[in-house]
Amino acid sequence: MSQPPPPPNEPPKGFGAPQEPAPGTPQSPSGGDPEPGGPGAPQDAPPQGFGAPQDPPAQGFGVPQDPPAQGFGAPQDPPAGGFGPPTPPPPPPAGPGYGYPQTPPPAAPQQPYGYPQTPPPGQPGYGYPGQPQAPYGAPGQPQAPYGYGYPQPPTMPMQPQAQQAGGGRRINSQLLIIVAAVVAVALIVGGGFLYSQRSGKDDPHNTGATSGTTGGKGDDKGGDDKGGNGGEKVPANTNSALLFQLPAPAVPKGITSVQTAGSWLTDKVYAKTGNAEINGYDPDTGAKTWTLKLPGPVCQASRHTTDANRSAIIYEPAMPTKTQPSHGCTQLAAVDLDAGAKLWTRTIKSGDQSINLDNVTISGNTVAAGSTGGGGAFDISTGKVLWAPKTGDSCYDSGYGGGEKLVAVRKCGEYGSTRQLHIQTIDPKSGKVISEYKMSPGIDYASVVSTDPLVVAADVGDTAGDGSGISDFFSIDNKTGKLRAKISAPGETYAAKCDGITRIEFCKSLAVGNDKLYVPTEEHEGAGDYSRTNEIVAFDLATGKQTGQRADAGDGYSITPLRMDGTSLIAYKRPPYDKGGQIVSIDGTSFKETKLMENPATQSTRDAEASMLPDYAEILYGDGRLYMSQTYASKPTSATDKAYLTIAFGTK
Repeated sequence: MSQPPPPPNEPPKGFGAPQEPAPGTPQSPSGGDPEPGGPGAPQDAPPQGFGAPQDPPAQGFGVPQDPPAQGFGAPQDPPAGGFGPPTPPPPPPAGPGYGYPQTPPPAAPQQPYGYPQTPPPGQPGYGYPGQPQAPYGAPGQPQAPYGYGYPQPPTMPMQPQAQQAGGGRRINSQLLIIVAAVVAVALIVGGGFLYSQRSGKDDPHNTGATSGTTGGKGDDKGGDDKGGNGGEKVPANTNSALLFQLPAPAVPKGITSVQTAGSWLTDKVYAKTGNAEINGYDPDTGAKTWTLKLPGPVCQASRHTTDANRSAIIYEPAMPTKTQPSHGCTQLAAVDLDAGAKLWTRTIKSGDQSINLDNVTISGNTVAAGSTGGGGAFDISTGKVLWAPKTGDSCYDSGYGGGEKLVAVRKCGEYGSTRQLHIQTIDPKSGKVISEYKMSPGIDYASVVSTDPLVVAADVGDTAGDGSGISDFFSIDNKTGKLRAKISAPGETYAAKCDGITRIEFCKSLAVGNDKLYVPTEEHEGAGDYSRTNEIVAFDLATGKQTGQRADAGDGYSITPLRMDGTSLIAYKRPPYDKGGQIVSIDGTSFKETKLMENPATQSTRDAEASMLPDYAEILYGDGRLYMSQTYASKPTSATDKAYLTIAFGTK
């Protein structure tokens, strides 16, 4: 799966690398921490990658007890320099857009669309031998330096807890969940709806460039599947205008970059994470309507919201410094996006140490946050503890996927043995297990692509070979837990990507709807001189076979699925060097393509749009507006360098 090359400055190894060796990874003679690397690890990436997980003790998590002398979780001496993540490299400079003229590659035999392509000389694909590679989800700008795998304080083995009758996850009365702060809402702006359904269904705030989305049941703006269409209408004039541009936030002294991941769209506000803050903007003008200050950077943000436009974030308790680049992603909070208010904050502790949380999601009104060190579920309105992951059976919840349903990826097995992943559909309110599918032993990581219908991605046997984290998709029945179909998706053929190692719900360039999986093919030669293009193809989730439906990007364009809109698919077309990008709607039945938006082709606008690579930027489209934003802000390379946090286009 072709990627832009990473920057020359790779981050150093940070404290908090995974303590579980990947298959085939050599271990030290003493039996301690594994050597650097991991399944599918990119070449020249950080030795452990950003966010490699740490495995829990066999006993599970509960009340701390005296640790064994040299057992798992015994305190370790931190590396020189103290706790802290590797300093993330700066994002790549905004270069020419896709399709700029280049030296033509040698002529190659034309192959059918979607077939594996041999990278031409001078243009090695992502993962091609000799090509330096970036960590999952980063063209030289890692996606989660403050997330999964960030330095975690030594944890102690925990007291096992009996399972609740009926497979539930009762609240562990001995789990010490400390309320760091409870912020009452002074003024909550009532009402408000997203431009289409939330909880994963036709959700415009679900950033297709960073995650897959589900859909297929209409939306709040009048599309109840009538005629197979959702709420996005074709404007009278599809030519868009630049609505606004938001400058990138300043980077503190001593820090090379700050994470700005997180963006949402409601009918009242476009909200975007800045440097240790979240700002709300008028969707049309970009005028700032509110600012929510935080003590430290946002580590992760849920891509889902509730019907009341509430979401959840994980953030650091203090600002990073040169001597302490991270204070841990220990703070969990619920946010009212319309009001710009923090509803509550929680800190989950294991013993007397705060747990670094690795992922956060929402299903219904439940916020679920997890990590190898523990986690829990909370009511999004009150912050009330609903349940905690079950302990005491050598298993732990490595993370959750949200939306219409709540799905846990639970890893089971003793440390050092062959592990097995259990894909569990659970009740968001009680934590009760509704169904369970057990993946083949030896599959170490899996990503939740969609929760309804349930689709999981994994790199089976590390065979993807391109750092994408996907060799196969698994279509699973939510009610019975039975496997419906297994879909082979070779990395050299398809361009979707997932990061099940660091973030369970982090998939991009794909969508699910109409009981189908939509994925883009890798780029291949186009019809024009030196041009490239690709397609979107569909797989039937019941049979695992291709449906024969294929949407062409067009010569010089590259097409990426964003989300569903009713039974139609919304996609972004990255343009050639002399045109603006497009948003198109693809009919779920006929695959007929309808243009909804085409951006300006002026040089300055093209340059700004070209800096928002769809594989790495957050892309939101709703009600005739397109928002493209960065997940990192870095120090400018020169005094004249213009860096944008967000660019917005509109057709009305």
